[in-house]
Amino acid sequence: MFDSFLVRSDSLENVYDASGKAVGFKFGVRLSNYRGIYVSLVNDFYVCMDGEEFSTEDYCLELNGMPPRTMEELIKYPFEHWDLQDEAMLYVKKEGGLAPGMHSLDYLPSTMDAYGYQAHDDEWVVNPPKPGKGGGKQMRPCHFDLELQ
Repeated sequence: MFDSFLVRSDSLENVYDASGKAVGFKFGVRLSNYRGIYVSLVNDFYVCMDGEEFSTEDYCLELNGMPPRTMEELIKYPFEHWDLQDEAMLYVKKEGGLAPGMHSLDYLPSTMDAYGYQAHDDEWVVNPPKPGKGGGKQMRPCHFDLELQ
């Protein structure tokens, strides 16, 4: 239901360091959870751009007027909320960034949603399921065609 809402289609941009070198890309994302969620419960993202999969260490999330934070840093914000309508920017490290033109994105956010205790919860806290690899309510990534201007 929220699939088309997850990624803003005109948000794909390269990210540059202070010397002007492209060091990655970013795009606007929203939650798939209708109630919003505390930032500390966002545990990972599945990002596959043009057939290249990225990992947790490659991501930073810019949200709520705060500078981009790593997934490890986000767990330290148990009282910060990400509301359904709020767009965040997901930064992905990629040497050289992306070439101008069309790009194929498969994307899936992974959150530890609070719906009461489930039998798998203890295991998932210690070893969260990898998004796009099974586990959680949504198992398959959503596909987006994005253009980098």
